[in-house]
Amino acid sequence: MPNIVVIGAQWGDEGKGRIVDLLAERVDVVARYQGGNNAGHTIVIGGEIVVLHHIPSGILREGKLSVIGNGVVIDPKVLLAEIDKLRSAGYRVDEENLKISDRAHVIMPYHKEIDIGREERMGSHRIGTTGRGIGPAYEDKAARRGIKLSDLLHLESFSTRLQNVLEERNLYIARVLERNPLVIERVYEEYRLYGEQLRGFITDTSKLLNDLISYGKTILFEGAQGALLDVDFGTYPYVTSSSAGSGGACTGTGVSPTKIDLIWGVAKAYTTRVGEGPFPSEIPGDLGVKLRELGGEYGSTTGRPRRCGWFDAVALRYSARINGISEFAITKLDVLSGFDTIKICVGYKYGEELLTEFPSNTDVLKNCKPVYEEMAGWKENISDAKSIAELPPQTRFFLNKIEETTGVPVWIVSLGASREKVIFLRELSF
Repeated sequence: MPNIVVIGAQWGDEGKGRIVDLLAERVDVVARYQGGNNAGHTIVIGGEIVVLHHIPSGILREGKLSVIGNGVVIDPKVLLAEIDKLRSAGYRVDEENLKISDRAHVIMPYHKEIDIGREERMGSHRIGTTGRGIGPAYEDKAARRGIKLSDLLHLESFSTRLQNVLEERNLYIARVLERNPLVIERVYEEYRLYGEQLRGFITDTSKLLNDLISYGKTILFEGAQGALLDVDFGTYPYVTSSSAGSGGACTGTGVSPTKIDLIWGVAKAYTTRVGEGPFPSEIPGDLGVKLRELGGEYGSTTGRPRRCGWFDAVALRYSARINGISEFAITKLDVLSGFDTIKICVGYKYGEELLTEFPSNTDVLKNCKPVYEEMAGWKENISDAKSIAELPPQTRFFLNKIEETTGVPVWIVSLGASREKVIFLRELSF
């Protein structure tokens, strides 16, 4: 039985949660390995929309264990509200089916103040963060001044650590960002209570996952955001602050790469990104707005409108290479119904130079113009198709062209938001 990593292969919002939910019935454990509550997985079950921010998609499947790994940064207030909301909707969430790493770092109130203050100060040069403190939390983790969930369970050391960190952060908040400093006693008391409420969920999840693998259990590792937002390999600095690619599955859970068998990428049949940053295949004007409305392209966490563009094979080839993606899941294929012409970006024009590889320099990428292959679209509503044979010839040609231009086979296509709206192009072997 394989252990699988499922990643977003673009700039996030590809529909990973929907694919993970589909696969979760076939595995024993779903483990989230990075990101924070700046990402949201939207899943439609029987007409009901469920949005998850911290908790892995496996929580929606009875009998599955969900694990939040050490690579995730956690806002305890948001997490507890998410647990309550799931319980109110009739889903089981308890200390038996949800485990949280004791090494996961905590998003503190000062992280949010810093995040918001920096974005306001940068003005037109802002990164486009959600303002939820994710970047500053990872910053503190790397600077060795972060607070882990395990710290909330040891109050004496938590108090000392918080005092030392907050004194420094308050100076920055007040003098540089010109915002109100935080009161340490209030922060301590609030987070002490969060620690008590979460105590039963917190454990050494690295040991737990490795033990489960040794017992023959199957793990599905899910990330947040997408590979092109990875802090090392994304469009830096317009990226997230963690390792969103497949490598993050190991560092974010404490499971060796030798224990991972497959890496699957999820990509839309077109491209979107939210926030700032270069986007070569972005569609300007009314056509881009039309695609956004047809696809419902608004952030599940913030509600921000997503920028929309054509499928970018250059970016997907790069994503497949750096992450070892063996197969793609293509989502929202139905959204392209009704377009007279569909385009795939197969190269970038940078000045007089034709680029076929994804540039590392953001300024270069900003000045790249897309080189497209155009093909006929289709008018038919394909959302009720049950097999590849039921898709129009133009749709099948488009899927073949994705495989040809990225060098990666497509194993599943999604034709709608609900669980049953999928077509498997090949059978799963597990």
